[in-house]
This record gives sequence, structure tokens and C-alpha cells, in this order.
Amino acid sequence: MSQQNLPTHARVVIVGGGVMGVGLAYHLAHEGWGGDTVLLEKAELTSGSTWHAAGQITHSTSSFGLGKCVDYNIGLYSGKLEAETGQAVTWHGCGSFRLAYTQDEMDWLRHTLSVGTALGFNIELVGPERVAQLHPFYNLDGVLGALHTPDDGHVDPTNVTMAMAAGARAKGVRIFRHTRATNITQAPNGEWVVETEKGTITCEHVVNAGGTYARQMGEWSGLQLPMTSMTHHYFVTEPVPEFQSLDRELPVIRDDRKVSGYIRMEQKRGLIGIYEKTNPNAVWIDECPWDYENWLFDADYDRVMPWLEESLNRMPIFANLGIQREVHGAISHPPDGNPLIGPAPGVRNYWCCCGTQIGIGWGPGLSRELARWIVHGAADISMREFDPRRFGTYATKDWQVVKAKEDYCLRHEIPFPHFNRLAGRPVKPSPLYDRLKAKGAVYEEVYGHERPRWFASGIEQRDYYGFGRTPVHDMVATECAAVRSAAGIMDISAFAKVEVSGPDAGALLDRLCANRLPQKVGGVALTHMLNRHGRIELETTVVKLAEDRFYLVCAAFFEQRLLDHLAAHRGAEKFTVRNLSTDWAALALNGPRARDILATCTDADLSNAHFKWLTAQQITVAGHSLWAMRMSYSGELGWELHIPRDHALAVYDAVWAAGEGHGLTDYGSFAMNALRMEKAFKGAGELTNEVTLAEADVLRFARTDKEYLGRDKTLNVGNLPWVCAYLEIEPDDRHDGNGGEAVRLHGKVIGSTASVAYGHTVGKILAFAYVKPHANVPGTEVEVIIAGSPRKGRILGAPAYDPDSLRPRADLQTEPAQ
Repeated sequence: MSQQNLPTHARVVIVGGGVMGVGLAYHLAHEGWGGDTVLLEKAELTSGSTWHAAGQITHSTSSFGLGKCVDYNIGLYSGKLEAETGQAVTWHGCGSFRLAYTQDEMDWLRHTLSVGTALGFNIELVGPERVAQLHPFYNLDGVLGALHTPDDGHVDPTNVTMAMAAGARAKGVRIFRHTRATNITQAPNGEWVVETEKGTITCEHVVNAGGTYARQMGEWSGLQLPMTSMTHHYFVTEPVPEFQSLDRELPVIRDDRKVSGYIRMEQKRGLIGIYEKTNPNAVWIDECPWDYENWLFDADYDRVMPWLEESLNRMPIFANLGIQREVHGAISHPPDGNPLIGPAPGVRNYWCCCGTQIGIGWGPGLSRELARWIVHGAADISMREFDPRRFGTYATKDWQVVKAKEDYCLRHEIPFPHFNRLAGRPVKPSPLYDRLKAKGAVYEEVYGHERPRWFASGIEQRDYYGFGRTPVHDMVATECAAVRSAAGIMDISAFAKVEVSGPDAGALLDRLCANRLPQKVGGVALTHMLNRHGRIELETTVVKLAEDRFYLVCAAFFEQRLLDHLAAHRGAEKFTVRNLSTDWAALALNGPRARDILATCTDADLSNAHFKWLTAQQITVAGHSLWAMRMSYSGELGWELHIPRDHALAVYDAVWAAGEGHGLTDYGSFAMNALRMEKAFKGAGELTNEVTLAEADVLRFARTDKEYLGRDKTLNVGNLPWVCAYLEIEPDDRHDGNGGEAVRLHGKVIGSTASVAYGHTVGKILAFAYVKPHANVPGTEVEVIIAGSPRKGRILGAPAYDPDSLRPRADLQTEPAQ
């Protein structure tokens, strides 16, 4: 195609011509924006990380969202893309195996099997003998089993990208090669100005698909996009004599334990890819040189030698062959390993399509969702794990490098549920951090904050992890029992805390919240903010502090999302937003003795008559003024205490001293989750951007007598594709489930679990699951596939604990829970 003149205006400008940028251009075109989209590439398409990718893709993923993307990608590569464009993509549908050597690895494969079953994948768990049948050359000593995904394969990265470019051009996308962007700034009217070596182009939306350049490109616009370039090796052997007469291609082998990577055929040669588990190599920490195209580093054999030697032990037919090609290239690694796909924080219409360490495996599916997000205002899958706003300003460059190295070393480790990544922490400890750590708190990081998970002592970190029950189960049981029978206190300072004030604060929030705002000062309301399609942006508690001042509390993850949502929908209203998330701390005090304990610390009247359920008051505790909110995520009598940071430790110490005689116990987020599941309170796992209030079965929080963003889509229920069901599952004392498991009715998959937890008070495994609406009938018997085996389940019509919610509203002392 002949190079065109650079236009002066476009609706969308994508900067970067690798698989991510071109994939987005292709999918924007399929969403109807082809004629409005321009893509800029500084050199040739695929000349960055894309060209040196090994190109494998597998259904073996326990991430529900990525699973949907991978399945789409395999369908695209294996026929759809070539049929559409006429351009060969060189698909090798050889299938693959992921091997397991330990019971923990087998549990991982069983869980992945259940997730794959829920998604409808062609997937099976097999023994070593089946691996030997399809791959007779692999040394299977010590192998217990394998996950077989026969529809997997690998593809030529350049051919795929060029085919998507052809499809994009056919629908009007203009692609400009050898056109390097040099700056991206925002004009006063909100448009984006992209300066290039060949002119300037102004656009409504700009997309950073810069690959290894993406972080420094973000700095042009004052953005901090956390990712670090890490180098990865793969090696291609000389021709393998044993491969020459094969009439089929051998499956890809993923050997996480012995090889820390993958082994496959490359035509009639062998290909060995390694993610070494020590001494990972970060490059271009300050910036990636602009004149690097098709760049590779010299191989560092010392770094990878232990795993390279083991790969030859596992594939003895490679042992006497030479290495014909060494590929040692740079790949972007965000701090947690997940790509940055979605809006950049703090600005409008600047989109990230970068930070993708597995561009061929994940890219097209993720870029399809980003295209839908840009065009329609919402993706069709949950984007929470990919949203760039999941990081805050704490993600400094030095911290990014530390976390990227950690992520690289974990690339081929078991992804245990709730695995706690410890490098670079703590970042934002609460005022109670040292006090609670001394009492045995095991912390997790949420949006940079440290939050207690549970309280333990004398147990090694490695013993916390497993797909089945671990010693944590009994610790959580103790904490839950304390909250139900006496009282528990939890540091909830990690919650996002935002104040909206001004003469029009109420009007703004009223048109953004589906529920009615509190009418009286001191009122508390739970509500949801939606997008224009009626899908859930976030859930928040709103407290009316004064006629012109509101206090919003939501999950830590939503901090930047809330700030951006308020800014994006600013109209003519006059209001001010203050982010108090770090300046203020918070405690939750719950349990039947909560009133007795708090009354010892304050002169405030805490009775039902003077301090009603779902109200807030400014009270004094230990001589410090704070806001007390009578609410409870545990389903017990309780208060949240929101406190200026400097006073939090004194308040905690006072409440603790008052509670010691009443059986007060510290508890963490795992107990909180189990308690909320007993009460059937929906949480982050259920309330995602892919569902409406009706689908989440929280339509009771939507008003019909006022206007708000997304109202028409919310109230126009129609035929729902799925609905959130609440169910109990037969326990087996080993595995409770981890979310994502397949749910079946009469042998057919009807949905999957979103959250699963053992309810210690009621002695049942409890779950939320998105299922076909016809199955969501109380009493319906279903099956849930947990750890590879079907378990009996039953749809519930009411909370398993205190279904009438009498306990949190109690005035007189009720009997402790049994």
C-alpha cells in the first residue's frame, strides 16, 4: 500500500504497530470505526516485541476473563482471520500439554479443568501414558498427570499481525509506517494532539500501544504507566533427526517445574523457551532507545543454564544437537503480570493497550474488548484485572522494576489462589500496621495499602497456599466465631474514601447513583454507579455529612475509577472532590458485644433510638472526633469508625482495651469474606463491568422515580442472559472451591461460580454463581465441578445466616450465634 499523507484530524489515533495496536485497529474497524481510526508505527509493523515472540497460545488458563480471550484468539487464528482477509497466518494446531509433578500442581490442573469446562473448552486431565502416546520423545519421569488442550497451537506472529492489518485497512483504517510519534499532549478542549516526525494529528481518542516504549510515551502526557522491559530467551536447535519422518506435529509441552518454560517443534527443529527463576534481567529502565528495531540481545547462557540443561534431560533427542538460533528479546512486564488495557488514570480518552507479556496469546481478545470499551463505553468481559487504574501513584519506577522481576520469576510457578506477592512492600501501611503485625497479622496488598488477611503465628508462609484447604481454614474459623459470638475488630483503612462537597454535590451524585441518596444529614445509603449501558462501574456507600457534603466509601480498587467517573460526568454543577483514602483510616467493629465495647469509649448514645441502623454520627472516642457509621458487612451489630489517620492508633488501642473483657478479637479480610457470604452480600467478584443490576440480582437498589446514568438500560430488564444465583455446595473437607468453577444442571453447563467461601457459622460451602435464569429457582439441585469432581449444590432463596437480618438491627442483646 502506498503511503498516504498524514491527516490533521481523526477520531482515534493508535500509536504502535505491534500485535496489540494492530489488533485494536482491526477490532475498532469491526465495531464500525474503521474510517475514523489512524495507526502510527515508527518503523515496520511488528518490528518491536511482536516479531520475536514464540507465538504459542493455550486454553490452559485459570483466569476466566483471559480464558474468553484465548478461546476467541484460537478461533481467529485457526481459520476466521485467514478466511476474512485471504492472508495466511501459518496456524499450527498441534495441541498442548501442561505437566504436573506434585499434588499442588495436580490441584492447579483440576481447577483449570473446571474453569475450562465452564467456558466450553475442549480440555481434559490425562495421565502420563496419554502424554507418551502423543509425544513419545519427552522424559516423563516424575510426571503425575497433564492437562491436555488439543485445540491449542502456535502461530507466526508477523503473519497474524499483517493479516489483522489487512482486515483493518479493508474497513478503512489508515496505517502509517515510518511515522514516529514524538509527543502526545491534551489540548484545552480535551482533544489529544499527537506530534510526529511527519506532522501533527489531533484526535478525540489516543491509544498507547507502544510496547516497550509505552511507559516513556506515557510520560509525555504526565502519566505513570507501570511496566518494565524484561528479557526472555528461547532457543532453536539444529534439525532433529527423529522429527524428519513425523507426519504430524508434536504437542507443545509446558513444563513449569523442570524447564520453567515450554518445548515444541519449530518445523523439524526443536524450540526451548525458558523463564529462569533467579536473576531476571530488566533493561531500558529509563527509556527504550528509539532507533531499536528488530532488536535482540546476546544470549546469556549462564543465566538460563540450569533450566536449559534440564530441558535436554527432558528431551534427550536434543542433547547432541547444536543451537542454531538464539532469541533473547525484551517483553513488557507490569507489576502483577497482567496487561494494561483500558483508560489511563486521571484523564479522559487516553487509552492503554500495552504492558502485554503474552501478546500473541492474549492480544486480539483483549484488544477486541478495548475496542468495545472505546466505542460503546463498556467491555463485554470483566476488565478488573487489566484496568490500568488498578495502580496508583505509589507505583514508582524503582518499585515497578522490583515487581516486574518478581513477576518474571513467578511466570512458571503455580498460581495459587490468593498468592501473596511480597516484593517491594509495604508501600502504604496503615497507622495500625506495626501494631497488628506484632499480633500476627498476615497482610495483603490492595491498591498499595496493606490490609490484614488473617492473624497467625508459628506458620510458614509456604503453608498458607493451596487449591484445597490449608491451615488458614481454621484461623478464619476462629475469627468468624469471635465476630458471631462476641466481637471482632478489623483495620479497613484500605477502603477508598472520597468527599464530594459544594452546592451541587447532591445533584451530581443523584444523577450518577441508581439508588436514592440519603435525605437527612447522617443518612447512609448503598448504591451503584453505572455506565450508559446500565452496567456496573462501582458500588459505593454514600454518607450525607452535611447538606452540601457527602462521603463515599468503596473498595480500594475503585479509588481512581471513582475519581475518574466523577470527573468524566462533570456538568455545570459546582462541587469539589477530595480524596481522603490515605489521609483517613477506618476500623470495623462487629458482633453482638460491639455496642457494649464502643459505649465504654464514648459518651455518645448508641441505642437504637438514638443511633439507628444505616445512620452516621460524629462522635468522640478516646478524645478524638470521628465519624461512626452504623453498618455491618458481617451481618452483625456493628459500626465503621472513620478517623483522621493520625488518631487511628489511639482509637484502636482504646477500643481494644475496652473489648478485652468482652472477647474482642482481631480479624481479617478472609473472615470478612466468609461472613459476607453467609449473609449473601454481593462483593467485587459479582459486581463487575460485565453485568447490570438486574443480572447481579441487586435491582432493589435501583430507583424507578428518578433519572440517573444508565437508567433506561437498567430498568429495561428484558431477557437476561444470566443472573447471579446464591447456592450451597456439598463440602468434602479438602476443597471448597476458588471461583470460576463450572455449574451444571442435568449434565449441561449453565454457568460458573464468581465467589466461593466456606461459611463456618453455618457449616456449608457457599457460592455466588452466574447461571442461566431458568436455573435460578430456590431448591434447584445443581452440580459444581470442584477439584475436578462434581459436587452437589442447591440454589438458595435467602441468606444462609440470619435471613431476616435481625441481628445488625438489634437493640437488646441477642443470643450469640452458635
